[in-house]
Formats: sequence, structure tokens, C-alpha cells
Amino acid sequence: MTMESSKGDTMLAFSIVNPGDKEGKVISIPKPTPEPGFALIKVLRAGVCNTDLEILQGYMGFHGVLGHEFVGIVEDVQDAEEIKKEWIGKRVCGDINVGCATCSVCQNTELLDQCCSQMSRNHCPNRSVLGILNRNGTMAEYLTLPVSNLHVVPDDVPDEVAVFAEPLAAACRIPEQGLVCYDKKRPDKVAILGDGKLGLMIAEVLGREHVRHELETQKPVMFGKHPHKLDLVQDSGVECKQVSECQDEKAFNGVAAEHAGKYDVVVDATGSPAGLTLAAGLCRPMGTLVLKSTCAAGKEFNAAPFVIDELRVVGSRCGPIDEALKLLNLKERPLRVEKYITKTFPIAKAAEAIKCAAERTTMKVQILCCER
Repeated sequence: MTMESSKGDTMLAFSIVNPGDKEGKVISIPKPTPEPGFALIKVLRAGVCNTDLEILQGYMGFHGVLGHEFVGIVEDVQDAEEIKKEWIGKRVCGDINVGCATCSVCQNTELLDQCCSQMSRNHCPNRSVLGILNRNGTMAEYLTLPVSNLHVVPDDVPDEVAVFAEPLAAACRIPEQGLVCYDKKRPDKVAILGDGKLGLMIAEVLGREHVRHELETQKPVMFGKHPHKLDLVQDSGVECKQVSECQDEKAFNGVAAEHAGKYDVVVDATGSPAGLTLAAGLCRPMGTLVLKSTCAAGKEFNAAPFVIDELRVVGSRCGPIDEALKLLNLKERPLRVEKYITKTFPIAKAAEAIKCAAERTTMKVQILCCER
């Protein structure tokens, strides 16, 4: 069934075995049994994300099976026969947040979904999160998720492409939140800071949004440190610049005059306190600063620029998987995410995959969990 697979009622998984462990290992664990309303999914491929690396350093205090990016095939469903017929055999990706289904957020009793985009999808106070919080993740031969979390992958989207649905959805969250104005009379000027994996996905999305709205104004500007990474998004609809172009050590805020306060929306995907400070300097007074990556600001964090310039600081997290899959299935101006894959490993060598993902030159690592 699988490459170097376990058999019967057990499966291979890459797991953080004990709370506080700073490394994981491939072990054999019981194959999960789906709860009512859940599906059992055979994982074909899993992706390795920076969040996974942070979890291995103690972020969220998680222990269990790592990973939240995947594509797989539904093998069983604990639900009515018509639901089983609809889903068994389907190739799927899935939303990573699993709500309790009973609280006011999940049931939308306060109508928060109407004023806060997709509140119930992302923000159940009792949620578990795939491979991050109280739920085993994707670096295994099998996983379970609620049927309501699943999204069918189009036939024309290969497995190695479908794995990008979750990180691409995180980028799609920005337009879903309505954080960029595309009014042709006065569209927002947008800057993206950070050319890591998430930053590049954001460039792919916001560049295409700019093109889709047929704007003749300045393209979104992508600031990064690595020319070979910036080259990957040259055809996405963004303008790429070295981050050094917007920096000036002599300026009081460290931002070069030609870029200081020039952008209506600045997306910070650097994951660093220094990047957050630079992003604030790029943003115009009363502009919007979008935080797409977490960072520990520490005791030296200076809140003054945010208050003085009355910046609107908005967190942005998990996004719409269905919209990401549409992007991955585009026939015109296709989004070729295969270019981001550095290396692929079998599940038995997941520890090597993690080490590879941590190398500075690595873009994206995938793990082959099962054969079709």
C-alpha cells in the first residue's frame, strides 16, 4: 500500500513524542478511527512549513503528529450513506481548524460571520488545529478531519501542486478580508515585505489580484533579500525590489525617504521584529499593516510608530482553500507552484525532510506519505 509502510491497524507517522521534545521521529502508531461526521483520509503528500519548524522549537507546546499541509484520498466516512457515496474515493485538501460545532462562534448565533469574514471557520475558542494544537497532523499515512472541512481537488491539479492549497489559501485570506482597495479612482498602493515561502505566495495572489482588476497604477511591490527568490514571482504581477532599496540607516525610522509612508497597505511576512518595524515605516499614516507571520517582539518592541501614525494593524491567518484550488487550476496566467519544490522525501525519511526544510537555501519540501 505504501512505501516502507506499516501494516494492518498501524501506520507510519513523524511525531513529536513527548511534550517539550525539540525533535520528532518516525514511529508506528495506531491508524486513526474517524468520529461521527469525520472522514478517514489516506495522505498522499504532506508539505513542510516554517510553522512546523517553529513547533519543533517549542512553539504552541505541541506534541503529536506534525504537519498541516496535505492532499489525500477519502477512504471512509462516518456519516449517512449518501454522504459516504459523495466523499469516498475523492481526492481532497482540508481546512486545518476543527471547531467544536456547538459554541456560539461555530453556530454563528451572534451573526459574526456577517461582519467578520469567516469567523466560524477560523476562530472557534475550543478548536483544535491540524498538527498545531491538540490534533494529529498530516505527516502520516492517515489522518481524520470533519467532512465539512474537506475540499475536492480538481482532476487537472497534480498531487504535488495540490499540497500548496493550504499555504496559498493563507495568502488568499488577504483579499477575503477585504484589506486592499481596488477602486480604480484611487486603488491602494501595496508593499509586501519578506521573500520567504509565505511572502512569495502572497506576491502570487496580490499580483494576480492587481492584474484581475485591470489597474494601470503601480503594481504591488515585493521587497526581499534574495534575487533568486524574487525571480520566481516576476510573472505574477508584482514589482520586485531588494529590501536594501527601502532602508536608510541614517533616517530616524530606518526607511529611505522615497519609500517612507508611501504605501496604503503593507503586508509583513518577515517573521521578525525588525521586519515589523520596517513595515510600519513603509506604511502611510492611517494605513493598514497586515501581519501574516508571528514573531516574538521581545522587550525592545517600540509601539510608538503604530500609535503616532494611527496604523490599523490586522492579523491574517487561515484562508479559503476553495479559492486557492481555483488559482492552482487556472488555465490562463497559470500559477506554477512546482517551481518552489526543492526536494521530496518518503515518510520513512521524514526526519531528513525536516532537516532539509530548515536549510536556508531550501524553498519547499514535500513528504510522500502513501502511493495511490
